[in-house]
Amino acid sequence: MSLAPALLDVLVCPKSKQPLIYFAAEAFLLCPASRLKYRVERGVPLLLVEEAAEVSPEEVDRLLKQAKDLGLPGV
Repeated sequence: MSLAPALLDVLVCPKSKQPLIYFAAEAFLLCPASRLKYRVERGVPLLLVEEAAEVSPEEVDRLLKQAKDLGLPGV
């Protein structure tokens, strides 16, 4: 289940207040600024900082490159 584009336009990271990048195939949202990955379960983004997965700077770079290559919005 995909997230609506209108929803993606208003979602921000609860920690950094920065925009998120949606990886639909892997069902997560990435905040490059805070280096957090938020799960999306059954079409519902779980935007709880304490449940987010922290990613390394190298992983953020890899994911940003992947997002750019895929043409994902927000990159």
